[in-house]
Amino acid sequence: MTAIAAETQSVRPAEAELRKVTLAAFVGTALEWYDFFLFGMTAVLVFAPLYFASDQPVVSTIQSFLAFAVGPLARPLGGILWGHVGDRYGRRPALIGTVMLMGVATTLIGLLPTYASIGVAAPIMLVALRALQGVAAAGEWGGATLLVVENAAPERRGFYGAILNMSIPVGTVMASGAVALLGGLPREDFLSWGWRIPYLASIVLIGLSIWLRWKIAETPTFQALVATKHTQHAPIRELLRFSWLRVLTGAALYFYSASGFLIFTTFMISYATQTLGLHPSVILTALTAAPVAQFISTYISARLANRIGVAPTVIIGFAMATVLAFPLFWVVDTRDPGLIIGGYIVYFALVTIAYGPLGVLLTQIFPPHLRYSGFAISVNFSALVGGFAPAVATLALAASNNQSWGPALLLFLVTLVSLIGSIAAYRLVLPDRG
Repeated sequence: MTAIAAETQSVRPAEAELRKVTLAAFVGTALEWYDFFLFGMTAVLVFAPLYFASDQPVVSTIQSFLAFAVGPLARPLGGILWGHVGDRYGRRPALIGTVMLMGVATTLIGLLPTYASIGVAAPIMLVALRALQGVAAAGEWGGATLLVVENAAPERRGFYGAILNMSIPVGTVMASGAVALLGGLPREDFLSWGWRIPYLASIVLIGLSIWLRWKIAETPTFQALVATKHTQHAPIRELLRFSWLRVLTGAALYFYSASGFLIFTTFMISYATQTLGLHPSVILTALTAAPVAQFISTYISARLANRIGVAPTVIIGFAMATVLAFPLFWVVDTRDPGLIIGGYIVYFALVTIAYGPLGVLLTQIFPPHLRYSGFAISVNFSALVGGFAPAVATLALAASNNQSWGPALLLFLVTLVSLIGSIAAYRLVLPDRG
């Protein structure tokens, strides 16, 4: 019996149990990405002045962005680690490990002394903890997606997989909302203690996630793989030997999520505040309000994926994202808070059509016995490149003489790569019709 046949014959849980599994995956993913996004939200506002102080603000900004990039830089290592654990020992132990590591790293950032207190050791420790965040994040989204998809019936996977992705805007809202709320403090108070509160809160939130995941069972697909002896002793080697083209397709498919997201969030905070002179609250409010639209749009894309297929839905979404790359920057260039917030709401709502079922499409291009590794390797090697997007966008801005067409062109090209990747993925899953 093949690995695919073993998955097909596995018994799915009842609907009530599936909802419980989805909740455990949803909460853990939201909280893990809250931790990961929090660093991006505070990179310019906090870490640049407190850990990478310089007489030239652009130098501090680039250094803080490079520290941010260490997280994605460490993700391929995490992808190899969690991919091996997930395909060899199970989805559940890998997912418990990811949230534990993320919780510890994020809490320690909240306790970290500044450069003024301990000198160069402060940025070194900050970078090390950011690397641990990257290792932890590497196995979260893929594992959570597998937890849901492999428990759902094949005809419901597009819906439940997209519903899980609603957790990511929840994490974004939590991170940007916390920073926006505490950013209302006097600047001196915010930089001395206010910014630490969202980081220290992580330990409580992650504890909740571990408790939820401890109570769920292993997925039926992995149980079937164990029963039929289809688990791999070296899944990464098997993957790169026989499925390297699928890995490249997955990396292209995820490239927009890895790079584009950081351009219109982390980089845009810097662009709006330092180049356009806007108050940080304007862009932070936009980044808090827009994911609400993303949350709603994810539900719509889940329904659309069930109706026309996962792959066609992703293609439509990336086509829209490609068209909207330049208009997003044009809206921000108006410096009008209302237009910026409205523009972000529209942008998030439309590009989420692709992002909703994206994880499901990534699972579909890999066979069950290599699925965790395939997902993790393709996504995290894409994130390795994408992590430098804010720094590259800053250089593109400088090269375009502080005109927005430079970073807008970068966003357009990034999106185009994922559009091409989604078309290639559709061809891979064509026999199954997405």
